Amino acid sequence: MAQDWFLELVKGTGRLLLHPVFYYSLFLAALFGVSRVKRERKNFTVRSEDAFFELRQLFPVGIVIGLVISLIIIGAGIVLPFAAIVLIAAATLLWSFTARLRLLAPAYTVGAAFFALAFLSGKKIVGDLFTNLDEKIYPSIAILLALLTIGEGFLILKNAKKGTSPKLIKSKRGQTVGVHEVKRLWLVPAFMLIPGNTLTLPFDWWPVFTLGENSYSLLLVPFAIGMQQQIKGMLPREAVQQQGRRVIGLGILIALIAAIGYWYPIAAIAAVSIAIIGREALTLLQQMQEENRPFYFAKKNQGVMILGILRGSPAEKMALEVGENITKVNGTYVHDESSFYEALSRNRAHCKLEVLDTNGQIRFVQRALFEGDHHELGILFVQDEKKWG
Repeated sequence: MAQDWFLELVKGTGRLLLHPVFYYSLFLAALFGVSRVKRERKNFTVRSEDAFFELRQLFPVGIVIGLVISLIIIGAGIVLPFAAIVLIAAATLLWSFTARLRLLAPAYTVGAAFFALAFLSGKKIVGDLFTNLDEKIYPSIAILLALLTIGEGFLILKNAKKGTSPKLIKSKRGQTVGVHEVKRLWLVPAFMLIPGNTLTLPFDWWPVFTLGENSYSLLLVPFAIGMQQQIKGMLPREAVQQQGRRVIGLGILIALIAAIGYWYPIAAIAAVSIAIIGREALTLLQQMQEENRPFYFAKKNQGVMILGILRGSPAEKMALEVGENITKVNGTYVHDESSFYEALSRNRAHCKLEVLDTNGQIRFVQRALFEGDHHELGILFVQDEKKWG
């Protein structure tokens, strides 16, 4: 019996890979990867990461978070109607057409599905999809929203700091300055408990089990979660982690309010409303704080600041970091990109750098240079006006 159930579960999971959000997310990640590479080549003539970078970030951490959410959902017996799953997928596709990845946050996709389900409940649309819905589904959707928001925060905290993309823009004074941009898409596959024979009617192979007098199906759902953030006044790692912690805090608040919804249904509505308003407020807060900060990656009177480092380059092997300021090259003071490369060219076999790190401490870095090494060490700077207009 247990073996039969396991085999049915594996078959059901395999067929679930036909979920449209799964393939659409692959397409979006590839599209944003190609778009990023084109922009970076326009700014620097090279790209910081290859076009497959976004695709490589799509799954690993999301699978772990999806597993945790699955255990909570199944362990707590939280049941969601198939209609909610359909509406979440529809909202994901709809918001993606805006090309603003931040709108793929759970607050917007699950939140939109929540209110759409409340509006469509009882209406005979698409067969019986929206009829006979239990009121207890609304706190369950709010709990799912809270769990996905907490998961979003952990994704931002642990993954979004990797491979932030350097970018050149014009300041209000017309000067060329550097910023870092994060456009990231993750897939969080999680098992959902679907009530009754909703799935077994069209799919006679779908596994069903019973708890007490009720029967349920397990459905593996790929939830797409997006993030978009431009950073100008802080180190990218610090800015992204700050936002991640804030999103986790919002998710915990939503969970506490949503749990009350099982006794007082109005609390579920309040939880989802707070999720949407709170997530938008966090974005606006981050943007306002950025506007009030001076540009971190701007030209300095002394030294040249590292805006980006190419993967596998000599600079990466020398443990140079984004945000550090190179003051000397081979014993010569440098003040811009041109003087940096002029000093570097004086000794093509070896380079010694004096670096002011992000904590304001001076350190010395040196390395032998070999044939085949990147001729510019693999460092991206805020470029001269004549090189980028």
